[in-house]
Amino acid sequence: MLTRRRLDHTRGQALVELALTLPLFTMVIFGIITLGIGVFYQQQVTNAAREAARYAVIHSATDDGCPTVSNRAPDPAKLFVYNQCDTPDARWPFMTAHARAAVFGMPASQLRVAACWSGYWTTNTSGTPSDWDNSPTDPATGLPNEFRECTLPSINPDTGVLETVNPRTLTTVPGGIPTQLGCSDPLPLTTDANDMASSFSHSTGVSANEVTVYTCYVWRPPLAGFLLIPPQVILRGVVTEAMEYQQ
Repeated sequence: MLTRRRLDHTRGQALVELALTLPLFTMVIFGIITLGIGVFYQQQVTNAAREAARYAVIHSATDDGCPTVSNRAPDPAKLFVYNQCDTPDARWPFMTAHARAAVFGMPASQLRVAACWSGYWTTNTSGTPSDWDNSPTDPATGLPNEFRECTLPSINPDTGVLETVNPRTLTTVPGGIPTQLGCSDPLPLTTDANDMASSFSHSTGVSANEVTVYTCYVWRPPLAGFLLIPPQVILRGVVTEAMEYQQ
């Protein structure tokens, strides 16, 4: 009789311990799995930005096929034939499709893509195409030209306010206040106020333009409430590449 009571007591104790530890153990296991999914998705988003930037680089304005272009046109004196094909107002359908094709294991259609172009400006500017798409140094004077970084319009994910953001430094322009790029659907359209160069590139160093691509994905972690993590997380990727001349 005494032995049976001891066995019942042991079993009851084991059930109590299991009831106390199982939720914690389950939370840890699912947390590790969810963290792994998040890291995997983040790698996919960053790789998509890299692939999109590479696509824009090799489909520069000198590409005679379907170039990916910015809101600024190159100087006609530098590029006589300019084909505007993959354009910002259409949200770069070819570059975006290439970026989405580079991801797997996640809904590619929910990946959002934006881009802007940076470059050197002459010191005496009048706002004409000859002022941008220049080399780091003015060949006539030997003086350095001004490098102007592009920006992206972004809806602040915390305040809902439309901001102008430098995607490389993640600061507002002007002001230089630290912020984060939003991931609204759709992303705000860029204008020539965001682009500081065209997608032009030259083989002899006449220009030194760069393209910066931003990709983002709104991830909703499974069992977010159970795991005590936010119901949604914005995953972001920013990659900058130098433009390449296409023969």
